[in-house]
Amino acid sequence: MALNARLPKGSRGAWSDTIKAGLPCGAVLFSGAALQQIGMNWTSAGKAAFLTGLYIILVPLAGFFRGRKPGKAVGIGAVFGLVGLYLLSVNENLSLGLGDILELIGAFFWAAHILLLGKFSRRVDPIRLSIVQFIVCAILSAVPALLFEHTTINAVHDALPVILYAGICSVGIAYTLQAVGQKGMAAGPATLILSMETVVAAIGGALLLGEAMSIRALIGCGLMFAGMLLAQMKRPTE
Repeated sequence: MALNARLPKGSRGAWSDTIKAGLPCGAVLFSGAALQQIGMNWTSAGKAAFLTGLYIILVPLAGFFRGRKPGKAVGIGAVFGLVGLYLLSVNENLSLGLGDILELIGAFFWAAHILLLGKFSRRVDPIRLSIVQFIVCAILSAVPALLFEHTTINAVHDALPVILYAGICSVGIAYTLQAVGQKGMAAGPATLILSMETVVAAIGGALLLGEAMSIRALIGCGLMFAGMLLAQMKRPTE
């Protein structure tokens, strides 16, 4: 009530709508991130990246089942992206253990997050939407952390650079840019562009960490990039 009393009348309604939109976005963001991080305890980084990246297919499928055909270009681009992601990420047999199942379930939440942002970023201010979803995600993340984790001041101090980078860059900047970007584009092409994070990570590892990229990985990068370009050839109407 005190917040509303200080806000102009039009701003009250805007924040009310934003909170309603930010609650499910924040809850889904927390669910996807939590499942991804917990699953990483029992699977490899490559398999986790591939299983998480299945949202490349899940988002167009969701649009199809809602009666909104994603278009041939996006469909073909999604297949290219999925094959490329497999070649880039998975070097072992794709058997499913507990961690893999958690990553797979998490992929549905990441797909839902893309769809929700695409829906709500057109209705409310994307910057405000990001603020609300971050607050919701932070609160939901704090609860299990307090219940199940033993945190010390020294541990927080040692991990502070990583915490700050993850909080400010990986979450704050990246997800805000996603919300702003999805305001003006369909979910299908947005999904393929977002999947390029795997390609960027591989290139960054090669340039900054001296990691060698195999022919298989290079082909995977090429296929994912081709899939992104294909998706831009025709923008589906949502």
